[in-house]
Amino acid sequence: MSPARPKIRLHVGDDLVAGARLSVGGNAAHYLSHVMRCAPGDEIAVFNGRDGEWRAVIDTVGRRDCVIRPVGLLRPQSAEPDLWLLFAPVKRAGTDFLIQKATELGVAVLQPVTTRRTVAGRVNLDRVRANAVEAAEQCGRLTVPEARAPAALSDLVDAWPAGRRLLFCDTAGAAPPAPAALARAPASDWAVLTGPEGGFDAGERDWLRGKAFVTPVSLGPRVLRAETAALAALALWQGILGDGR
Repeated sequence: MSPARPKIRLHVGDDLVAGARLSVGGNAAHYLSHVMRCAPGDEIAVFNGRDGEWRAVIDTVGRRDCVIRPVGLLRPQSAEPDLWLLFAPVKRAGTDFLIQKATELGVAVLQPVTTRRTVAGRVNLDRVRANAVEAAEQCGRLTVPEARAPAALSDLVDAWPAGRRLLFCDTAGAAPPAPAALARAPASDWAVLTGPEGGFDAGERDWLRGKAFVTPVSLGPRVLRAETAALAALALWQGILGDGR
């Protein structure tokens, strides 16, 4: 019988090679030593988004850093859907929740966007990355989504990459239900776009609907909070076109 998989998972930046000694500092060291009370000889699982998931042994535990040693591959790296999320930031707690759950739902890129009705303040990218790392560690995925700097929606759409479709969650206009639209959608790379707390204004909606790569959809008859709309759209996409099929 193979040994049980370690319960603690940790994201690291180093290459994972059997026998290497890796130094872990900062919040990760604090988590191992002070929160989980790990000791030399304890086993954890580690991943870096490139080399799969490895079993690692803790060699030393210090006040500011720990040394771990990868000893064997638990899971090889595997392909994941290249799904982007373009979202208008909301208040901090809502954005934290959105980042965590979008990571659990397999998003590859987190792209904050500013729209005409965006009212949230500056986006703290370090906080976004920290939330994404923690969620990736907890949910078992082998990668951490890329957190991109905020950009204006108009700039992103004007420079939109060829071959990628944009699922536009239009809460104010007449649009086909998302499940029906996705069921007949072409094979493609995709991104999901959700708006701010006040929704998109009429000019933005008309402008987006005029783009050939945009698929407008409805998320149902109820008024959803911005973060709820994003998660509903991601879950639908994963269930119909992604790895939730």
